Amino acid sequence: MPPLPTDSNAVLALSVSKVCLSDGGSAIEREVVELFDQWREPLFRYVLSFSLGIPDSEDIVQETFLALFQHLRRDKSRENLRGWLFRVAHNLALKKRQRGRREGHPLIDPAAAADLMIDPTPNPEDQLAASQNEKRMLAVVQALPEQNRWCLYLRAEGLRYREIAQVLDMSLGAVSLSLERSLAHVARAAKR
Repeated sequence: MPPLPTDSNAVLALSVSKVCLSDGGSAIEREVVELFDQWREPLFRYVLSFSLGIPDSEDIVQETFLALFQHLRRDKSRENLRGWLFRVAHNLALKKRQRGRREGHPLIDPAAAADLMIDPTPNPEDQLAASQNEKRMLAVVQALPEQNRWCLYLRAEGLRYREIAQVLDMSLGAVSLSLERSLAHVARAAKR
């Protein structure tokens, strides 16, 4: 996967700094920048799963952290900020995707997105085999129902079942069942 542009951090820091100048919120600014450094790539990968493309996904990550800054600045809850970040990114990505569909913007083909996310290996033969396997597995994951894919992507980013349930507004049992079925489906496909 391509790394986020290095100027993203600068854009966020500049945006946050503009707001901070008036209230002296340097501690909040530092906290948001630290969280940005820690969570931008996992959020970016998750938002890419909505087939929005790299520029739109980067924008959503930026909007998510600006929303976090405003959330913390209003002295709102700091409980489970990781889950909060994924929930906000999830909602923003859904809105962006719906807006794009209404305006007739095509979604990114998952096979094309797979090409962007493949990690190259030193050996070209191994790289080709890994690329083909990754594309095949991505096709299996893309064939899953949307809710199951989201559960799988969030779990892959390290969120706990309770956090996934909160992000997707599902019951804990539904998350567990979704992940169990999805992983079994992926495992069966991997054996073929």
